[in-house]
Amino acid sequence: MKEESLVFGIRAIIEAITSGKTVDKLFIQKGLQGDLAKELMSLVKKHNITMTYVPVEKLNRLTRKNHQGAVAYISPIDFYDLENLVLNVIESGKTPLFLILDQLSDVRNFGAIIRTAECTGVDGIIIQKKGGAPVTADTIKTSAGAIFKIPICKVDHIKDAMFYLQGSGIQVLAATEKTTNTIYDIDLTTPIAIVMGSEGKGVSSSVLKLVDQQAKLPMYGDIASLNVSVACGVFLYETIRQRL
Repeated sequence: MKEESLVFGIRAIIEAITSGKTVDKLFIQKGLQGDLAKELMSLVKKHNITMTYVPVEKLNRLTRKNHQGAVAYISPIDFYDLENLVLNVIESGKTPLFLILDQLSDVRNFGAIIRTAECTGVDGIIIQKKGGAPVTADTIKTSAGAIFKIPICKVDHIKDAMFYLQGSGIQVLAATEKTTNTIYDIDLTTPIAIVMGSEGKGVSSSVLKLVDQQAKLPMYGDIASLNVSVACGVFLYETIRQRL
């Protein structure tokens, strides 16, 4: 089983990109100069790699070795193309079920959600290139290997993915407490994509404005929210219950 690799040094990262490795995240020191840096930037642009400029202190926390101002995470998986995946699912004749993760940041929650999604027959998980949890060794371990069995799509913008799904006849449902509808009021037997939000903020307001439906879980305790991976499991298993 491949695990996520931390690659540091400009030339090493260039070699990783040119050899076809999937760069999950790339951190570049602010103000980085030089011919090698220019070569790296050219490759980043060509391959549409997610890149973040950071202070050198951030890079020093990632590795104590000579990083030369550049550190990258190499993903252990290859990501799927959303349009091709949606088309294949629709052509297969089954009722589509997708999961959209809006800025989910905890790698263990990510892994737990992947595991549940695989167990419930989710056709694909959609994440955003920037701001979401990377695929790390902890993600792989928490997913119990399910990450190698379910398609994951990485998109530039969640909203564009939603528009594409909606244009393909797939309704988008947000899991949010900002509604009076419970999950048990929603028809989940139709083609659907469920949006789960981040641990702290939930589904972002800009995404909520674009969804077709919203639903919450009824809560009877003093604590007002569930762990996002647990809530996701409830949503997915209610979907399965309705479709049985």
